[in-house]
Amino acid sequence: MSHAEDNEGTRRDFLYYATAGAGAVTAGAAVWPLVNQMNPSADVKALSSILVDVSGVEVGTQISVMFLGKPVFIRRRSQEEIDEARAVDLSVLIDDSSENPNKPGTDAADQNRTMDENGEWLVMMGVCTHLGCVPLGDGSGDFNGWFCPCHGSHYDTAGRIRKGPAPQNLHVPVAEFTDATTIKLG
Repeated sequence: MSHAEDNEGTRRDFLYYATAGAGAVTAGAAVWPLVNQMNPSADVKALSSILVDVSGVEVGTQISVMFLGKPVFIRRRSQEEIDEARAVDLSVLIDDSSENPNKPGTDAADQNRTMDENGEWLVMMGVCTHLGCVPLGDGSGDFNGWFCPCHGSHYDTAGRIRKGPAPQNLHVPVAEFTDATTIKLG
């Protein structure tokens, strides 16, 4: 085999790889606008987190806010509600998970579902985990927490499912205190 034939093979390989590379870049340039259009728009990104002023929430009351199109319950629990939630034996719970992304992989103990160490602040998605109804609050149901009248799910003062068809505790959204009176959702 001559030296000229070695160079010919090398040129052929170079042309093959150069053409394939150019084709890949062209395909990527053509596909990128299609992929990029699926990213959330600026207005959606702006709503992916909200600040909620809780300075006016009295002990034993709750407010509801809309976040990502769903109600969120923010309850400032009384000491009686906290004590009742913390006295529950975890073995009687239907769902033994905290359902709290702020404390992933934890059990459904009251301390793992609340915003603060004392347990005064409870923040939960206001959506029944059975079929997505909005439960009634303010001590409703058999366990003094929330009650979904549509299908009979009863939640306790920590938002844990205790009776009825709902398979999971009320979910806790990603949330944090940014200062003493403001909660950031998302």
